Amino acid sequence: MPMLDQPLHDLEAWVLFFSKAEIPILRQTARRLEEARQNIDRVSGRDIAAIVLQDPLLAIRVLAYIQPFRGKHLRSDITTIANAVMMLGIEPFFAHFEAPVTIEATLKSEPQALLGVLQVIRRVQRASSYAHDWAFERHDMNIEEVALAALLHDLAEILLWCFAPRLAIEIRDRHLADTTLRSAAAQQQVLGFPLFDLQRALCTAWHLPELLSTLMDDANAFQPRVRNVILAVNLARHTSSDWSDAALPDDLSAIEKLLHIKRETLLSRLNVPEEIVARFMVQDSGSPQENPSNDELAS
Repeated sequence: MPMLDQPLHDLEAWVLFFSKAEIPILRQTARRLEEARQNIDRVSGRDIAAIVLQDPLLAIRVLAYIQPFRGKHLRSDITTIANAVMMLGIEPFFAHFEAPVTIEATLKSEPQALLGVLQVIRRVQRASSYAHDWAFERHDMNIEEVALAALLHDLAEILLWCFAPRLAIEIRDRHLADTTLRSAAAQQQVLGFPLFDLQRALCTAWHLPELLSTLMDDANAFQPRVRNVILAVNLARHTSSDWSDAALPDDLSAIEKLLHIKRETLLSRLNVPEEIVARFMVQDSGSPQENPSNDELAS
């Protein structure tokens, strides 16, 4: 699999590069798929969807693959993995996604990058779980759409770790070296554009459903469903190492407002460690931000 050590000359070149590349998936996902394939007579579409929804890279592969079929057979977009698997059929699904390349094999000679991408994937898995739970609490009309948008929110960052690991490490190191430097600014310095621009371009090139693109776009934070996604992504990012991030009080206040619940109830649902619950109970973070920007979310 080709690796990039230097930035490509423009955004279009990056989109073309990723569109031609075979996107790897988690080794654990590959194992689970093989186990499911061995028991194909007892596996349902729901079982397959549950596997896919733990892996952002397999999820994007499934969505991108199904879009041309959608145009031939359906008038509406396919916005969930469950519907995509149903559209494909179980046997065709396994036939197409047989023997996938894994992230671990791809980055075996890049241990720093492997650790970096696995950290990001764990973060988006947590964001997706938060988004799912809050969408259920809000009686959202389609919970999987919201959870899937959170899972894919940082897709471009994951792809960069997989295919241009040294550039991803440089972006990370610049951000760590200067705490006042926004992640989006570090991305601009290294790549020539923020990763959100690449993600938006990939959504267009891969004909992803407009609804999912909308849910992943922080500019639409005025919509409750998008706010659900943004706050889940924020919380997962700000608690990726511990519960000491200075942004957490504002996160919690905004989540309370979204779900219409009290701080004590929220902390309990989030399983916040008992020894730090008191800190969040006494802090007054003021009014939550209604429309966090892309740059704020990338911090």
